[in-house]
Amino acid sequence: MIHKLRFSALLSLAILSGLGVAGSVSADDWRRFRGPNGSGVSSDKNVPIEISADKNLLWKVAIPGAGNSSPIVADGKIFLQSASEDGSERRIVCLDLNDGRTIWHRSAPGTDVKVHQKNTLASCTAAVGNGRVFMPFWDGRHLSLAAYDLDGKSLWNVDLGTFEAQHGAGHSPIVVGDLVILANDQDGTSEIVAFHAEDGGVAWRKGRPPFKACYSTPLVLDEPGAEPELVVASTAGVTGYDPRSGSEKWNWPWSTNDKSLRTVGSPIVSQGMVFFTGGNGPGDRHAVAVRLDDRAGELPASQLAWETRKVFPYVPCLLAQGEHLYFVNDAGIAGSYVARTGKKIWEERLGIGDVTASPLLIDGRVYVVSEIGSIRVFAAETVFKKLSEGELDEAVRATPAVADGRLLIRGKEHLFCFGKK
Repeated sequence: MIHKLRFSALLSLAILSGLGVAGSVSADDWRRFRGPNGSGVSSDKNVPIEISADKNLLWKVAIPGAGNSSPIVADGKIFLQSASEDGSERRIVCLDLNDGRTIWHRSAPGTDVKVHQKNTLASCTAAVGNGRVFMPFWDGRHLSLAAYDLDGKSLWNVDLGTFEAQHGAGHSPIVVGDLVILANDQDGTSEIVAFHAEDGGVAWRKGRPPFKACYSTPLVLDEPGAEPELVVASTAGVTGYDPRSGSEKWNWPWSTNDKSLRTVGSPIVSQGMVFFTGGNGPGDRHAVAVRLDDRAGELPASQLAWETRKVFPYVPCLLAQGEHLYFVNDAGIAGSYVARTGKKIWEERLGIGDVTASPLLIDGRVYVVSEIGSIRVFAAETVFKKLSEGELDEAVRATPAVADGRLLIRGKEHLFCFGKK
């Protein structure tokens, strides 16, 4: 109870504090995990290159409790999740993008359970659409999805049932039209569920072959002249669904995977292909590129454009620009490969320790934050070119966000906002 009271008191204090100058912000939104369609790519021209604790810091606020929930941004408001020290509470917190002050917070019950050492009890990331914010909560036993309006009014809450996974939870929904879609992949059971954004009613649900719990977030393939497709990657492979009905349109089974791999990093689409990765604790690292030029029903093995089992990341997600892929793997090695062929262009050890947060590509530059808070920015080009380096002096495992010329980095104890002053 002491921890719970302290958690609530600190959050209430945060409402009254916050650093910076108050005012209105018209933001370019970052409405889901990794921004537009989960690409991790922003065209924002105003994010500074120099990022560190003493360079281009606009504000910094304490976030009570623990969480790897990544910040998202909509209408000048930041949304993230945190858990109390004793695990008895989960919180969705809404902050002002302009100055970091807490606008509102809402509580959900929880219990303290064991998770992976790099995970937390509040690692789910929200999504915004239809004037609402949708946040998954894991109370230690059950997974739920809650909806609020952007002013914090509770609209609905749906219990998805028990969630079982060796490493804990870390889900991120997406909004497609008037539906909210969540990949509920666990140890031994897996399904995609679509909810009506208006009332939380189930629009459809579709089972997938279950193996070990996966944490990748779906994307939407929206090609000119074609109906949108929901693309989901997991240990089983990658599948395209009709987002309106949940009917399966095509499927590529990951036959070269012995089913011991988890997909933690989310898929991306570029150059007419879908790219996704898998790995495990012992150190296996796989990346595959699947062609999408001829897809219907069960896709043959020949749709595999290329596969590598070497340096690609397990947890951090990939990036794409033009004809090239860029990445930073879990050991802090950066690389660039030709998207269509998988040919290596360059690899470079950044010297920043382990990396869990996914990198972002902002205006042709890749921004990386390591677990010890070391920051590197390098050019998304065919030769490695380091542009800046900095330090936060705080652990970071949550993926950053970009909005309105601001770079948001969630550390272990604080949320940092960087931008041009």
